[in-house]
Amino acid sequence: MEKNRDISASGKSSVYSLFHAQVRRNRDAIAIEHQKNTWNYGTLDEAVRRLASVFTNFGVARRDRVAIISENRPEYIVAELACAMTGAIIACQNWRLSSDELKHCMSLVDPKLLIVSERFSSNLNELDLNDLEIINLDDGYTELLGNASAAISPLSLDPEEGIVILYTSGTTGLPKGALISHRAQIARMCALRLDTVIREQDAFIAWTPMFHMASTDQLLNALMSGSTVIIIDGLKPDAITDAASRYDLGWLVMLPGSIKPMIEHLKKTKPKLKSIACIGAMADLVPRQEVADLTKLMGAPYLNSFGATETGLPPASAALIPPGVTNYSLSKRVSSLCEVRLIDADGREVSDGETGELTIRGATVFSGYWNAEETNANDFHGGWFRMGDLFRRNPDGTLDFVDRAKYMIKSGGENIYPAEIERILLADERILEAVVIRKLDTQWGEVPVAFISRTNEELTEEEVEILCRTKLASYKRPKEVRFIELNEFPRSTTGKIQRHEMESWL
Repeated sequence: MEKNRDISASGKSSVYSLFHAQVRRNRDAIAIEHQKNTWNYGTLDEAVRRLASVFTNFGVARRDRVAIISENRPEYIVAELACAMTGAIIACQNWRLSSDELKHCMSLVDPKLLIVSERFSSNLNELDLNDLEIINLDDGYTELLGNASAAISPLSLDPEEGIVILYTSGTTGLPKGALISHRAQIARMCALRLDTVIREQDAFIAWTPMFHMASTDQLLNALMSGSTVIIIDGLKPDAITDAASRYDLGWLVMLPGSIKPMIEHLKKTKPKLKSIACIGAMADLVPRQEVADLTKLMGAPYLNSFGATETGLPPASAALIPPGVTNYSLSKRVSSLCEVRLIDADGREVSDGETGELTIRGATVFSGYWNAEETNANDFHGGWFRMGDLFRRNPDGTLDFVDRAKYMIKSGGENIYPAEIERILLADERILEAVVIRKLDTQWGEVPVAFISRTNEELTEEEVEILCRTKLASYKRPKEVRFIELNEFPRSTTGKIQRHEMESWL
């Protein structure tokens, strides 16, 4: 039968078209709240259309990149949706990076246009931007939109076209730009709602930087679903709890490093909160008592998540930890809308109980790293994306995280996984944070060294040795223990410990 173009096109929704469906459904519904000011869906859509016209006037075409360097604010969302409408790709720049790293990220995507807020405009002189067109959100932006037409028609896009480039943390080498398609973004919305039972009316608080998936994925999800995005610029516990007292929330993201100050604020203020579907992220990296305290204080389960910029919340973020408990399992349930396999070094699937690298395929997976053919050839194999994370599958189908493959320590021919040691250390109430890294050793090749932040200053290295002796084989025990303050752990912008930096300390 001859292919009918009208039939094939009927399955090609985009992020913008689904957002616009919510505009048509209820244009007076609140789309954004920022500093107690609100934008309804109709107002937001008009701003998006006007900025899309501005893009066209600047010569921005399909697949062109629009870079943005800005704090969290409504105009950031407008720029993302304007790209979604015109077929351009928004490249969200991490303003916390060094000048050299940021210069690399800009050069990688070769943007047609740069959007910048006044807060970061002084940094542009260090980026060698040449004749790049620049829009300053705090200088002439309002007039620029006011003079632009809102009468612009959205492009009909293939869902496989890219909408956003988010940069990986670059724990080894310079950051990579992950290209996320309309298809993947729509699927991430569906997977979140399938696995966490988030309701239509549940709002999202975008407090983490919008250059991360924790905000950009979820705010786009919310706007495609007809709910509200509350914008907060950074971790502000008072503003977060104020919003949580006025809105039902879906997923309230809480990253490692943000949980302790939130607990302290909740204990001090005792706010009356509305409903929260789930809170938290990356339970493996958070002390158990902190998980118990936060969930009890907020009356919500903790999301036992394992995802990535490249995959969204999948592959393993379908389990919730009940409020107030410390004896929970860290085993992961495989997420909706994806398939996973655990493979050995030769690409063969391993048996239950054996350690293997997790590979994934499914609708939420990204479209590869921008301008990185060699990396893509290595990380994609046979239609599966290799995550570089080691897991074991249990007989019930759940997955136990072992470690990042690149963090594995080879000691005297034995494999040592730092996360296995860290879980034992973090289960002790005297330990607030613990990180195990490799140290070169002339006898064994590599040995584990533990860096610990204590809740009890009387905890000694000998007591740590006794703790590990009862739980670990002798070759796995840390050969050295160093005590440091919690704020001395170098962290990425997502709160993850920068192990490569700590290894340089040894």
